[in-house]
Amino acid sequence: MKAGSLIVFLILLVAFPLAFPNPAITTIAVFTILFAAAATGWNIFSGYSGYIALGHAVYFGIGSYAIALMCQDWKIPGGYVPFLLIPLAGIVAALFAVPFGWIALRTRRHAFIVITIATFFIMQLMAYNLNSITNGSAGMSLPLPPPSWNGNTFNIPFYYVSLAILLFAFATSWWVRNSKYGLGLLAIRDDEDRALGLGVNTGPFKLVAFIISAFFVGMVGALHAYFIGSIFPPFAFDALLDVFIALMVFLGGIGTLAGPILGAFILEPTQQYFTLQFSNNGYYLIIYGVLFLVIILLLPEGIAPTLQKYWIKARSTRNGTQNNLGEAEKKNQEEAALMTDNGKKGKAKS
Repeated sequence: MKAGSLIVFLILLVAFPLAFPNPAITTIAVFTILFAAAATGWNIFSGYSGYIALGHAVYFGIGSYAIALMCQDWKIPGGYVPFLLIPLAGIVAALFAVPFGWIALRTRRHAFIVITIATFFIMQLMAYNLNSITNGSAGMSLPLPPPSWNGNTFNIPFYYVSLAILLFAFATSWWVRNSKYGLGLLAIRDDEDRALGLGVNTGPFKLVAFIISAFFVGMVGALHAYFIGSIFPPFAFDALLDVFIALMVFLGGIGTLAGPILGAFILEPTQQYFTLQFSNNGYYLIIYGVLFLVIILLLPEGIAPTLQKYWIKARSTRNGTQNNLGEAEKKNQEEAALMTDNGKKGKAKS
């Protein structure tokens, strides 16, 4: 992604809630940016290392409960103060990711996926049964924002905080992708045994990426909980969240910088629209699935890599055409010069 286009995109994001202040639109925008940040964080591990994790809803839920418990135990009022707790909630999620990641990353491929799913269900059951901490199925409430946050401006602080998380996640992803550490992760993705033989310390490399990924997903979970105002085990630890984040990344382009954001900006508004239009009969799930299958079949590498491939192919074709035209023109000029010379020689002989 070039710097100029990135700056323009950032300006559009900053100006969006000012240009479209409708609360319904800004609500969708908040969810979209939140999931774009979660997808970007997920991509830092799964996209660069090649390990597909389907248990990151664990860290989303841990971040949600972490901010709720901090607000409850520290008597934090509603307003801007809970926003300051979001990085702490991300750190709590990252701390949980250390033992979970250490265990899961001792395996590979299908076994790794199974362990991440098992970890998710264990944490969901714990959220139901640890009543003294999570309040069980009754859920927990977060502090309400002050009355000055009326219906027209309520979403604005959440929008810009979620945008800050997205920018932080994107900057981290860019650093990882362009660093020596990122090259090690890409080597693991291509061939882990060969990377190990070349001196890449694969275990710590994977674990650090896993922890970074959990940190960002935990922050997203914390902000999501504060935005909703309450949390319950089936929503804090939601299996569909893992699938949804993975679909965003695969749709946009796994292992790319812009892919997770592009996938989230397509899927989340589409999902919200289908939910509003067809939620009574459930047809939106069928439409959503069919659209996704069509895109995956037509764009198996994701949108961003496919568009980049077509762009490079179009440029090479255009450059090749221009070179051919230039060679043809040069040849015509040489033939014209030759004919002129022959004409002059004929006149001289006569």
